[in-house]
Amino acid sequence: LKNHQGFQRYAANTTWLMVEQILRIIAGILVGIWVARYLGPEQYGIFSYVLAFTTIFGGIAKLGLDGILVRELIHQPKQQDIYMGTAFWLKVIGAVMVIVFMACIVPFMSNDATTNLYIFIIAGGLFFQSFEVVEFYFQSQVLAKLISICKVIQLIFSSIIKIYLVLIQADLFWFVCVMSFDMFSLALSYFIAYRTQGNASFFKYFDFDVAKKLLKDSWLLIFSSLVVMIYMRIDQIMIKEMLGDYEVGIYSAAVRLSEAFYFIPVLLTASIFPAIINARKESALLYQQRMQRLYTFLIWVAILVALPMTLLSEWLIMLLYGEAYLPAGQVLMIHIWA
Repeated sequence: LKNHQGFQRYAANTTWLMVEQILRIIAGILVGIWVARYLGPEQYGIFSYVLAFTTIFGGIAKLGLDGILVRELIHQPKQQDIYMGTAFWLKVIGAVMVIVFMACIVPFMSNDATTNLYIFIIAGGLFFQSFEVVEFYFQSQVLAKLISICKVIQLIFSSIIKIYLVLIQADLFWFVCVMSFDMFSLALSYFIAYRTQGNASFFKYFDFDVAKKLLKDSWLLIFSSLVVMIYMRIDQIMIKEMLGDYEVGIYSAAVRLSEAFYFIPVLLTASIFPAIINARKESALLYQQRMQRLYTFLIWVAILVALPMTLLSEWLIMLLYGEAYLPAGQVLMIHIWA
């Protein structure tokens, strides 16, 4: 393995993704939990509800293009700018459609005017999701180092701002604004990284035939993404509607810790995705073998995470969030098995 160039390349790729995600988890523990303790269960519940609501629609705005674009950039490297430009503008159009759709739905929710304002502040950041096409380009080139550097820079800026807001005892409004700023700053760092690699700007490209091809391949993924986002976030919206902001805060505190471990399958599959595509081109047997090894490994990792978290859940909640969030321990005990 030491002398295998392909292994070294994908191992380095995975390592960079792992480092970035570990730093994100550390920031989540040191900063995110500090913010939750400062806001308290009720304010944190409102914050979590707004994030959950916009996340559901944010998944639709992606138009299911993520994996499709990586695949096409691997297969069509000479048409890189056309595919990236077309995907970029499709995502912009998707963001506009989603915000209009949200504007039609929000008046029928039981939210007050302030909560609705928070929803649209975060929704405004959906436009900056379009720059994710740069991330998918780097994925296709197995250049996770650049993606990770961009995300770490954004994470540092975001963490510093949140710490400052806690220290000056800022209102919830400013924490909501930071969420939109996060999307903007990440988009800016992606674009700078892309241009520093000597790549031309992709904004001027849009091909209707390519757009039709991408959407033809991705329409089921749009539906899949919507269902997944509803599955992952509808619980917080239902708790808000049925029980109230305090209960959303308690539930979200547990879910935040549980979902912190979701990065493991995400980074592994994102890193080796090009290898799996190449294996499928070589032979069906090699593809099946790699997929089986991946699934087996992920199942064992999940079990090794869930067992200790079940036993230590209440102690962990008390340590990290404080006594105000103690009921979240029972939620974490169950939710970790998701």
